[in-house]
This record gives sequence, C-alpha cells and structure tokens, in this order.
Amino acid sequence: MEYTDSVQRTLDYIEENMDRTLCLEELAGVACFSPFHFHRVFQAMVGEPVMDYTRKRRMTRAAERLFYSHDKVIDIAMEVGFDYQVSFTRAFKRSFGVSPREYRELLRPSGPLRGKAYLTQIAITGGHNMEPKIVKKPAYHVIGYELDTTDADGQNNRDIPEFWQQYIQQNLRVNIPAPLHPNEELGICTDFCPETSEFVYLIGMEVDDETEPPEGLVKRSFPELDYVVFTTPEAEEDSFPSTIQSTWNYIFTEWFPKSEYEHSGDADFELYDERCHGTRKKIDIYIPVKKR
Repeated sequence: MEYTDSVQRTLDYIEENMDRTLCLEELAGVACFSPFHFHRVFQAMVGEPVMDYTRKRRMTRAAERLFYSHDKVIDIAMEVGFDYQVSFTRAFKRSFGVSPREYRELLRPSGPLRGKAYLTQIAITGGHNMEPKIVKKPAYHVIGYELDTTDADGQNNRDIPEFWQQYIQQNLRVNIPAPLHPNEELGICTDFCPETSEFVYLIGMEVDDETEPPEGLVKRSFPELDYVVFTTPEAEEDSFPSTIQSTWNYIFTEWFPKSEYEHSGDADFELYDERCHGTRKKIDIYIPVKKR
C-alpha cells in the first residue's frame, strides 16, 4: 500500500469538506486504514495529529476569510463547519486569542496559521536498516506512575521527558515493589483517544499478578498480544532522544507501508534496560500489530 498517496488523498479530502464536521473514522476510511493506525501514520507523515491538523486548517480558512472579505461572521462560521456563531467565536478565540470581529481590525493576518500540507515521497536518512522481530508477549502487569498528556501541538514531547526526569531525579523506581525484571523499565502509551489526541503515559516495571501497588502508584494489566519489536540504533546521550524519534518515524513511514501489518490500537511501549546505562545507548520499541 502506498501510504503517501493515501495520506495525501485525505489531505485533499479535508480541503474539499471544510464546511462540515469531519470525524476520524471518516478520514481513516478515505485513506483505507483503521482509525487508530491512520492516526499514527498521519502524525508520522504530516507531523501532527490528524484532528489537530483539521482544526487548524478550519481556523486558518476562517481567519483568511475574516481578513480578506466582508462576509458576515456567521456565513464564515458555516463555511468552516460551525452551525452556530457563538461556538465558532469561542473556538476562534481559543486559537487566535481574539474574537473574529477583533481579528478583522488587525493590520495583517497573524496567529497560528496552518497552510495545507503536501506530501512528497519520504526519504529516510540516518542509515536505518532494521530487521524487527515478531513476538508474542504473554499477558503482563505493571506498577508505576501515570501521566495524562496529548500529542496535540507536540505537548507529549515536552511532558514525557519532564516526567522521566522527575522519575529519575527522585529515584521513584525504588517505590515499585518486587519487580520481576529489576533492570528493566517500561515507558507505555495507553488509553489512546485519537479524536482528541489524548493518551496516558505510564513509567513502570513488570510485577506479578499478586503484587499490589503502594499508595500513589497505579497497577495496569495488559493482555497477550503479538508485537513487532525494533531496536534503535546505538547513539550517544545527546542524540539518543532524536534517534528514538527517528526510529518511530521510520516504523510508520517505511516499515509499515512495506509490511502486512498495522498497529492494533493497543498499548505500545519502549523497554529501557542496562543498554541505556553506557555512553552508547539503545532501547527496544514494542508495537502491537495485527495483519491488514
């Protein structure tokens, strides 16, 4: 399947249907993907979640119409999918910091304007030549710390490193009772809501079924699933985060399009072990998969 063509087809569809509310399921259908897999592929290729992109394009179209035309605010609101002027005004002010009428008084268009994305064939650099393995991981249980975050506007890329820094600096791992693998920590993404781009990030360690979480910690259980497992290239500490991110991008823009699999929509995770303790670091990325 040619992922670039599928995502570009969806980008064109968004432009052609600005005047009505679009949902994730409809856009995924245009791309011929399952909703969750589409959400992840779109973000890897375009650089932001699909529903966040759609919202920004609608608000940008509205801002341009407000500035360059004398049309009524309600007419512009309906052109970008709002039935009521009050809901449009609220959404516009949330995006641009001023009301539609105030925006018209500006000297020039300003604010978070988002142009239409155009995809070209993606070239992956950095020497990725990965041979992942497919494994069946038995059901497992994790005790750890949770963070509510979102990948809208890259918020997760700020929240999660800060969360890890707090976890490490406060040595919170010692609060996890009876870990099965004391040298392994998991960074788990779960409870995805692609429509809002919200999810839960969990830092924790595997425990047995009987172990109970202390106060202030949570316990999560995950079913047996098939995973595709990638190992990131070795990297120095300063380039380690970008190496992890480029591996994720490689998976969704290069590996998945050539494979017979897609993301199943269940929790995925990164496994950190003793390989992260030296000067050159690497981790494993576990992604739950199902055949297309």
